[in-house]
Amino acid sequence: MNSGTESRREGLRRGVYVLPNLVTTGSLFAGFYGMVASMNDRFDVAAWFILLSAVFDTLDGKVARLTGTTSQFGVEYDSLSDLVAFGVAPAILMYSWALQPFGRLGWLAAFLYVVCGALRLARFNVQVATVESKHFVGLPIPAAACMVACCVLLFYSLGGTGTIRMVSVLVLIYGLAALMVSNVPYYSFKDPELLQRRPFGILVLAIVMIIVIVAQPEEMLFLMFISYILFTPVVALMNYVRRYRQNRV
Repeated sequence: MNSGTESRREGLRRGVYVLPNLVTTGSLFAGFYGMVASMNDRFDVAAWFILLSAVFDTLDGKVARLTGTTSQFGVEYDSLSDLVAFGVAPAILMYSWALQPFGRLGWLAAFLYVVCGALRLARFNVQVATVESKHFVGLPIPAAACMVACCVLLFYSLGGTGTIRMVSVLVLIYGLAALMVSNVPYYSFKDPELLQRRPFGILVLAIVMIIVIVAQPEEMLFLMFISYILFTPVVALMNYVRRYRQNRV
């Protein structure tokens, strides 16, 4: 038996850190309840629980770092939780809400989303020690799940109810799946400089943004996530077109 396996077993015998793993369990529970709500045709409730799962997912890592309780067990548990909450739960929500009428194309889109999400998580775990912490390689799976949830919430905010049949949703799912396994760099918001002193106007702007989000949460969250998802690919495409034109001159 190799030493790596022995050390992992010894680590488990010593115990696991309760607090960060409880937060991860909260994320897993929210994702699971999102699936239950989707199967009961409560699509707006499912969307809110996916967003709640994203909040827990943001907190578990921060809690572990602040309390000095990071562990390999926590990393693996977090990845499994993410696959359920941000892979399977959004796929079931989208299939139940909008993809089912498309037949084979619909369930294939949902399956492709889950597969690409799993590949995205596996690649992240492998590259976590070698990739710059300021950027993710490919669209993070929590952001993709939040985009799915925000689409549903926007639909309900605009007065819709029940299921829909829109080709744009089918295209969205295929697009999110492709972006998750792409090499497009996405800002991670883990830059330590974000915690440093900033001009007073930044604080005022942040307060105004919070007020606007609270006043119109569905619309503002949709705009925030669609902007985050599209900004980097659009900039990369513009740079490619500019370089192509310069090479032709």
